[in-house]
Amino acid sequence: MIDPTPVTPRRSVLYMPGANDKALEKAKTLPTDAIIFDTEDSVAPDMKVIAREKVAAAVASGSYGRRELTIRVNSIDTEWFEDDVRSAVAAGPAGVVVPKISTVDDVATVERLFEAAGASDHTRIWAMLETPTAIENAVSIATASERLTVLIMGTNDLAKELRAGLVAGRHPLLWGLARCVNAARYAGKVILDGVYNDVRDPDGFAAECRQGAEMGFDGKTLIHPTQVEPANEAFAPTPAEVEQSIRIIEAFQAGIAEGKGVVTVDGRMIENLHVDNARRAIAIADAIDSLD
Repeated sequence: MIDPTPVTPRRSVLYMPGANDKALEKAKTLPTDAIIFDTEDSVAPDMKVIAREKVAAAVASGSYGRRELTIRVNSIDTEWFEDDVRSAVAAGPAGVVVPKISTVDDVATVERLFEAAGASDHTRIWAMLETPTAIENAVSIATASERLTVLIMGTNDLAKELRAGLVAGRHPLLWGLARCVNAARYAGKVILDGVYNDVRDPDGFAAECRQGAEMGFDGKTLIHPTQVEPANEAFAPTPAEVEQSIRIIEAFQAGIAEGKGVVTVDGRMIENLHVDNARRAIAIADAIDSLD
């Protein structure tokens, strides 16, 4: 491959309920790029402390291979938040997923608690954007902290707050999704699409994956193991795209060496932006290959 920029594949990011021993064990065998061990929505109030302990043990176990491991804590306004964060950072995951981040002050609160808890430099903040306030503040949130590296769309809660329908094509949410993708690109952060709720509708899921990839999302959060492989496919360059990317870079470099002002590949004029896109496609493909 030619001059790739290293990337971390996050095509598929699967939520796993933190109090469910069977789910925690199952996650060890799934081809998901990343796991979010959940202590929030999937865990009943009387199981929160137990889930906190289970997910910390799972992260610290070293039993999940190359998968990127994160823990979703309960939101800032809950009684569990501070203890959740302390437990999570002590386990040393790649990231702590924090729900309902809506302002710069929310990010600062999380960052202060990270520092007080002695969080390792490798443990990053993954911020969920799922309120109208978060959408309005997307750029300021994305640029609020160097420790914040990943944004996640919380589309179910966002639709609820907007009183919008969760419909095929997601037209009520597209303006907000696009605004957050723009904020992520402005800040140089990763952004993950929200979940698809109907696990019995693979065609609808595939369509939403294609839409998310076309919009510029880096991957998708998932709620069921059957969604992993379709997401991996949707958010990865195809072999044909990789082959064309190689030809674009080679032709562009040869053109520069020969002093040509214009280079074409397959009848199309090639500019720097095409070369940048080609290099990213190759970097993603190389990163995916390294997982095998």
